[in-house]
Amino acid sequence: MDHAGLIAAAGDAIVVSDPDGAITLWNPAATRIFGYAAEEALGQSLDIITPERQRRRHWDGYAKTMRTGVTKYGADVLRVPAIHKDGHALSIAFTVALLHGPDDQVTGIAAIIRDETQRWNDERDLRRRLTELESRVA
Repeated sequence: MDHAGLIAAAGDAIVVSDPDGAITLWNPAATRIFGYAAEEALGQSLDIITPERQRRRHWDGYAKTMRTGVTKYGADVLRVPAIHKDGHALSIAFTVALLHGPDDQVTGIAAIIRDETQRWNDERDLRRRLTELESRVA
């Protein structure tokens, strides 16, 4: 299977952005998770999926990664809120890979993203139920 076939077939979103944070690759799973067709997402800022209240922190970290060529999220999973095209909140988990050019400069970031909204909601509901039960026992 070629790389394009793998990217298209992946169940997780694969989103690649350039040094300025413009989306350069958007696979079908990204469309399923975030609601934007590739034609709508390509060339856009990552702001289209980043909640407004998270943007400053996101861009500070993005700029630092581009400047230093180092990220702690290559192996560690980052769990953050995101937004769907229709505006509803998502909970996503992702890892990133830094992409390098021939001169070893970082040319972009590839994020492998999973929608964990249902799991997050289920865990929140379980925590709420546990709190209710504990308050009845106390």
